[in-house]
Amino acid sequence: MTSEPTRTEATEAGDDGPVSQTLARVSRLHRLSGGKLLRPTGLCSGQEFLMMTLWREGSVRQSELAKTLDLDPSTVTLMLRRLEQGGHVVRTRDPQDRRVMLVRASAESYALRPKVAQVWAQLEEHTLDGLDDEEREAFARILSKIEKNLSSTDDG
Repeated sequence: MTSEPTRTEATEAGDDGPVSQTLARVSRLHRLSGGKLLRPTGLCSGQEFLMMTLWREGSVRQSELAKTLDLDPSTVTLMLRRLEQGGHVVRTRDPQDRRVMLVRASAESYALRPKVAQVWAQLEEHTLDGLDDEEREAFARILSKIEKNLSSTDDG
């Protein structure tokens, strides 16, 4: 017969963060659900953020895209390579500075824009299903505060 772990053992095992653990699970499930909904568009999870930025901003420096998306430049390069192969983005050298790579959404990719918007609307509704308007507003406020807390950490 085994005994219950002591408080110290539980803490060492990482059992002292029920909200953080739930948030991590919810984030993972949200990403998986979004990926499934995106599949018919030909985009992979995460690529829609890059495309939404390009659709909104037009031509963007590749380095600025990495900063905007808060991604490692090598990750953005890989994403762009795949999106370029799929005909979704066009990369060109900046005529003013040949060292700089400019990225823009291809003309063909704009057909995906309403589909991606629809996917995000479906994901939003699925995520918030069963919550009334007041709960949805409260949840959005709380998530905004959590985002602010996490984005202001010195070590993140």
